[in-house]
Parts: sequence; C-alpha cells; structure tokens
Amino acid sequence: MNNAGISHIGSLESTTETDFDRIFRVNVKGFYNCMFASIGHMKASGGGVILNMASIAGSSGLSDRFAYSMSKGAVIAMTYSVAKDYLCHNIRCNCISPARVHTAFVDGYLRNTYPGREKVMFEKLSKAQPIGRMAEPDEVASLALFLCSDEASFITGSDYPLDGGFFNLRG
Repeated sequence: MNNAGISHIGSLESTTETDFDRIFRVNVKGFYNCMFASIGHMKASGGGVILNMASIAGSSGLSDRFAYSMSKGAVIAMTYSVAKDYLCHNIRCNCISPARVHTAFVDGYLRNTYPGREKVMFEKLSKAQPIGRMAEPDEVASLALFLCSDEASFITGSDYPLDGGFFNLRG
C-alpha cells in the first residue's frame, strides 16, 4: 500500500520549481520507488496486490493545487500501467482517490492556516462535500482492506473515487 503524500497550495505561476520538485519527489517518485522495490518479490512469490492512494485532485484538477493535482494524476496513471504490465504475473494494482478525509493533517492545516477560525473553516470544508462531511479514515481503510482481499480478486486497473458525491452530485 502506497499512502504517502504532501500537499501544496498554488497555481502554475505561483508554484516554484523547488516546490514542484518536492511534490514530485514524494508523491510520484516515492510511489515509484516502493512499487519498484516490491514488484520483483511479488513476481517471485506468485503475485500480490498493490494499492495506491491517489486523490480526487488527480482526476478533477483542483483550483490552486497545480502540483498536487499533477502528482495524484500521475499516481492514477501509474496504477493503470502497472495493472496492465503485471496482470500476467498475478499482480493486481488499484488506487483509491479520496476527497477530503478528516485526519490530524487537516486539523494541523486548519490550526496553522486559520488560527482562531478552525471550527468555522472545518465546517466550511465539510459542507463543500455534497454528502455534507469529510470522510473518516476508517471509511478509507475499509475500502483498502476490501481491495487488498481475495474478495476483490477480479478487480484490477481501477481508480475508486471515495468522494462523498464530489464527481457526480455537485451543483
């Protein structure tokens, strides 16, 4: 399971090359390194499952998230490519693309970015989801557990938006 990522706020013009390289190193190259280190072992042992954590930003291109959206789009593309290339080795590869998930990262972001207004901004971000709230980590974990299980043995090369209606129920 590849579940690393750092965020960055900025458009193309406000994203420095240093910021872009940092996002790419962690969010794309980090996933590459983990998959590269594992694939030979998986082939030798007769197969396995790779699960990548992307984001709805990778398919929707969120405003002011140029580098982050790019990086998560790359994760989705890598997922499809690995699924296709290693299907003959009994290796399945899928990804989950969550919308906002209420984690300590979100709480820290709100504390640092909106001191004194954390609760108001949390509510605003939650209500921006069509379902009216952020996902909980255990909801993401439940989907991950399923996709890595034998019950999902017919699923590969898929991106699962865990999005609270973001793609289909907005406006």
